[in-house]
Amino acid sequence: MSGDAEADQGAGEARRMHRPTMGDVAEAAGVSRPLVSIVMRDAKGASEATRQRVLKVAAELGYVPDDRARKLRQKSSRLIGVAFWLQHPFHGDVVEQLYLAAAEQGYDLALSAVAPTRDESTAIESLIRERCEALIVLSLKEEAKHLQTVSKRVPVISVARRLKESTVGVVRGDDRAGLRMAVEHLASLGHTRIAHIDGARVPGSVERRSSYRKTMQRLRFDEHIDVVLGGPTEEDGARGMAELLSRSVRPTAVIGFNDRCAAGALDYAIRAGLSVPQDISIMGYDDSRLSRRTHVQMSTISQDTQTQAHQAVRLAIEQVNGMPAREVIVQPQLVARETTAAPPDSAAEISRRS
Repeated sequence: MSGDAEADQGAGEARRMHRPTMGDVAEAAGVSRPLVSIVMRDAKGASEATRQRVLKVAAELGYVPDDRARKLRQKSSRLIGVAFWLQHPFHGDVVEQLYLAAAEQGYDLALSAVAPTRDESTAIESLIRERCEALIVLSLKEEAKHLQTVSKRVPVISVARRLKESTVGVVRGDDRAGLRMAVEHLASLGHTRIAHIDGARVPGSVERRSSYRKTMQRLRFDEHIDVVLGGPTEEDGARGMAELLSRSVRPTAVIGFNDRCAAGALDYAIRAGLSVPQDISIMGYDDSRLSRRTHVQMSTISQDTQTQAHQAVRLAIEQVNGMPAREVIVQPQLVARETTAAPPDSAAEISRRS
């Protein structure tokens, strides 16, 4: 390789390693740096010809405006922080809708994930450092007192969790109504032996468990009330189903705390040699993407993520503008798919009930 070729190659590599700046764009376009700034901010002060030349040069150089630096210069960041659980399908669905809802209001999102190796407090503090104007917290474990403390520094909206703290805004589904719908759906198919794998100490579990019991009692299925300890994961659902199938009298239908729990229960039932829904019906809760997989098509209760996301953004902006925190309750909806059907002994069940 000749010396000139080596020099050209070295210059090319240097350019690739160097992140283009606004000054580089100005020099290459033959204009001033302030003029490049005007073009990048889409502000008045540049002719259309100049604007197109600067944008063309910026694209050729691979220049990307430093959005973080711009936000630091602004009094308002127009940024809403979202703390969510990385392994929770329902949270992923809510985040997707939050992007759309925030964009409609001229805001952007900053995400901070919670994982087994990263707790919620760390995720929340990271968002505060990003100068987020408000926080939307999709929480499974964060203590209510901590969220109240954080709300004294920045507006906080809790999604899918019931809280009593008046300084924290709340958007949640009606968990009692949702579980009632699930029991009533199964009862309408002819089931009486309906069991519930609960969510242990996860937010929403108390309300769903209580509603399950009250609905079973109202339908006069008292003798068949059966709640087993579960949780929010597939492992919890599988463990709960194992316990239910070990009984001398098995349930003909099972409601999981959420879709993940129900998916674990469904997988265990199939591995145990049962057919779903021919031998046993299984319902989830959330209507997350997990329930809509082609090979599953799970009956579930929808929490209406679109409405919850739009309400959460609305409440966040309200608090940013000085309005007090408030609670919005979104009504759930029954989504009947392929994992629920009449029980195998439906004729005997219906006869006994009549």
